[in-house]
Amino acid sequence: DIIIEKEKPTIYYKDRYLDYVDAIIPRIGASVTFYGCAVVRQFEEMGVFTIVTSDAIQRSRDKLRSLQRLSKAGIGMPKTVFTNYSRDVEEVIEHVGGTPVIIKLLEGTQGLGVVLAETKNAAESVLEAFNGLQARVIVQEFIKEANGKDIRCFVIDGKVVAAIQREAMPGEFRANIHLGGTASVIKVTSEEKRIAIKAAKAMDLKVAGVDIIRSSKGPLLLEVNSSPGLEGIEGATNKDIAGEMIKAIEKNFKHKM
Repeated sequence: DIIIEKEKPTIYYKDRYLDYVDAIIPRIGASVTFYGCAVVRQFEEMGVFTIVTSDAIQRSRDKLRSLQRLSKAGIGMPKTVFTNYSRDVEEVIEHVGGTPVIIKLLEGTQGLGVVLAETKNAAESVLEAFNGLQARVIVQEFIKEANGKDIRCFVIDGKVVAAIQREAMPGEFRANIHLGGTASVIKVTSEEKRIAIKAAKAMDLKVAGVDIIRSSKGPLLLEVNSSPGLEGIEGATNKDIAGEMIKAIEKNFKHKM
């Protein structure tokens, strides 16, 4: 329970007031973004240090806003188009270089709400269906040469502390671990590290999972996640990523004091 009163914001949880906390590590699922951010914001009002701010979480959960911000930061991405329920879907498809295209729900997460439309007819049908439901989507060019693989860089406090390659199941184009993708250790290039660090900084995230794909044009940014999963990357790399987050808190909290 978030208790709001003059000069004494508090949080009440399981029969006690959380007024003794020095720092928090937000782990906010996409389905509870609104309430989760409200709790993080309350801790901020109480003077508690947070490794990821409520504003940064909200910003990262807005796919369109994130892409606009990352584009301004000069980071390469697959060409993307957003339109407000346009009836001219053919024009939208042409903007990204024609089919095949990726169509993503703006509210989707963990690979859900992501469709690969291989033909113009399929793309038009999907877009018309989403438009009919008034579901907001973005359309992206499909990077065929990625072969269902992407790279997850785990950035903590301005450093890439671990990286894995995620590979989709046979017949699947989404490499998410939640959808049956596999993870393996990979050595990332200096350019891929630079993109990951720059993306996390552009989103004001001290902890971020940055997803990159390798294309014929070089590495391209797919997405920045403010509550990246630990299981896949810790299992593949045998690194204590959670421990790295604790170290970042200790470093920044001491500096803050």
